[in-house]
Amino acid sequence: MQEATSPSSGEAQPEGRPAAAGSSAETPVKPVIPAAAAKRANASVIGMIIALALSIAAFLPVVLMNPQPKGESFRPDVDVASVARNAADVAGFTPVAPDTGNAFRANYARWEAGTASGVPTWEVGYLTPKTSFIGLVQTTKANPTWLLQQTKNAPVTGTRNAGGKDWELRDTGKGEKSMILNYRGSTVVLSGAAQLDEFAALAAAVVASLDANPAVTVSPSAPAAP
Repeated sequence: MQEATSPSSGEAQPEGRPAAAGSSAETPVKPVIPAAAAKRANASVIGMIIALALSIAAFLPVVLMNPQPKGESFRPDVDVASVARNAADVAGFTPVAPDTGNAFRANYARWEAGTASGVPTWEVGYLTPKTSFIGLVQTTKANPTWLLQQTKNAPVTGTRNAGGKDWELRDTGKGEKSMILNYRGSTVVLSGAAQLDEFAALAAAVVASLDANPAVTVSPSAPAAP
């Protein structure tokens, strides 16, 4: 009995001591911040919050007094007829200015000299009633290569009557389509992703404008378009 118990009693003492030392080592030490330092830290945070609140209070009235405009106000009010009259002297003909009432909204109208392509053009962009887009291009110097570029190499898929005239219809098959009309000495190309009924409505207004303008006459001395 002495041999069995004496080792265990001898080991119990060393094991007990490390356990007590380990428990004291694992006890977390809580840092103590002086009251003055804690007061200064709290004052800094409160000061930042007050400064932020004052900045928001100063900026908020400016935002409220200048509300963001609605989406429709971003649409520029382009007077296509006025720009067309100004471009007539440079173009050598009266560019079309379709009267669509308030149905179509023009967001640009310009004369392009065609320095790169060799084909000077009258260009107007229209936002349709269904919030799509149709681009109008008119020229007196159209050629097959230029037409392919304007219609994105789309094949001819038929014709569509608009304004009493048969327009050539080209469709890419990916939503983009074009309608082409050669009439009264010029070529008009309408291109975009709008629906065909919107194309037809704009095309009819184009025909009316072409009929109202003098027909384009080509000088006999002028070289033929390639």
